[in-house]
Amino acid sequence: MVTDQTDQSAAGHPSAPETPEPEPREECGVFGVWAPGEEVAKLTYYGLYALQHRGQEAAGISVADGSQVVVFKDLGLVSQVFDEQVLSSLHGHVAVGHCRYSTTGSPTWENAQPTFRTTAAGSGLALGHNGNLVNTAELLERATAAGAVDTRGGATTDSDLICGLLAAAAADTGIEQAALELLPTVRGAFCLVFSDESTLYAARDPHGVRPLVLGRLERGWVVASETAALDIVGASFVREVEPGELIAIDEEGLRSSRFANPEPKGCVFEYVYLARPDTTIAGRSVHATRVDIGRRLAAEHPAEADLVIPVPESGTPAAIGYAQASGIPYGSGLVKNAYVGRTFIQPSQTIRQLGIRLKLNPLREVIRGKRLVVVDDSIVRGNTQRALVRMLREAGAVEVHVRIASPPVRWPCFYGIDFASRAELIANGLDLDGVRRSIGADSLGYVSLEALVAASEQPRTRLCSACFDGKYPIALPDEARIGKHLLEGIEKGVAGSAAPVHANGYGAADALSRP
Repeated sequence: MVTDQTDQSAAGHPSAPETPEPEPREECGVFGVWAPGEEVAKLTYYGLYALQHRGQEAAGISVADGSQVVVFKDLGLVSQVFDEQVLSSLHGHVAVGHCRYSTTGSPTWENAQPTFRTTAAGSGLALGHNGNLVNTAELLERATAAGAVDTRGGATTDSDLICGLLAAAAADTGIEQAALELLPTVRGAFCLVFSDESTLYAARDPHGVRPLVLGRLERGWVVASETAALDIVGASFVREVEPGELIAIDEEGLRSSRFANPEPKGCVFEYVYLARPDTTIAGRSVHATRVDIGRRLAAEHPAEADLVIPVPESGTPAAIGYAQASGIPYGSGLVKNAYVGRTFIQPSQTIRQLGIRLKLNPLREVIRGKRLVVVDDSIVRGNTQRALVRMLREAGAVEVHVRIASPPVRWPCFYGIDFASRAELIANGLDLDGVRRSIGADSLGYVSLEALVAASEQPRTRLCSACFDGKYPIALPDEARIGKHLLEGIEKGVAGSAAPVHANGYGAADALSRP
């Protein structure tokens, strides 16, 4: 039995305000727990809290008690969607949690996750997905033929397609076998956490593009996008879910199956920006990696300056490393408003024009009269750095030397990061000095890809660096079959393979610019 306890009150919220330049965003965070006797909804709530940075537009939790699946989801931050009363009403021993960032258009309640379906046998299935598929057109054709497309629910994501296909196949084989048969045909980056009434499942694509880890509770198991989420719920890290692996957890214990041979291509940008600094990926501390990147950046691009300051918070570890290696004192020259994030309140035009000052404000007494090295994680369009350099000069900085803890971003991501189209990427159209002049810096230096890979302590062959070098490890479909509108036709009863693809909220409309 499936019960939809979702609250649609947020469906009318206005969209989030414009910002001078969105930071690079990962689409989603996923969390799952199997723990009889525990308050699994509250564990999931805190797990999602730890993963809030991965998705800030919608959140949801499903719980299962052996006889039914209940889903509660809404638009907003985790703390806005859930309160004590809601969490106390979600009873069970299995839970799936999801926090979402949609990368095209306005987020909708229908696309919030976990998404759920009912199998022909009446069993419930709730699913959360982190990643981005590249063969959505093919999956849509299969789902349409199998009658697995939800034409009434309004969802337009590849996550909903996967859930529908699983539910359709599970009627004959059961969910576990259905997953083992379906997942080898799914291409792209995906971390899935899903459940029926009694069993928790987790799966990771054969390339392991996005992180997914397994943890142990005293009375159960946890799976999560990052190790930081294990820490917050008191789970001990066991291992990563392997690329190409399906895990099932129920009263009989944990079972592991292989649905594909592993071909690891972990996203190197997780180390640069996406993951929390207190997370560990492939055995390597993200914080330690970022500090090491800063040290290597100082060696590759030294500067004569009086002070090294970070662009908080993501630039802080690299700035510490830069200061350590260069011998230039480290200082805090910018104050970040910790309470500025996704909001449903539209700012006035006057406030919007303040741009970066909504998030950052200079400490004038620290900056005045100084030659600064300013360390940031990346440059995408260049708008943020341009406004930042101008603000620092207005605060009295004598020189501003910008140092970037990643190589130039020249290619869009089709595996789950919301980068701009290639035409919008400033490093794609300008050389180093052109970017420097555009942002108004006295000098500019990016860490090399070789140094970034070395800092990760991973072999180059096990990493995806497509956003830097254009080498996509997972083959992309034809340009005409990538985009953001394919599934929108479902609502009108027009599902055609020639239309472009809406991939988990990420419309790869910039595919014509790809190599």
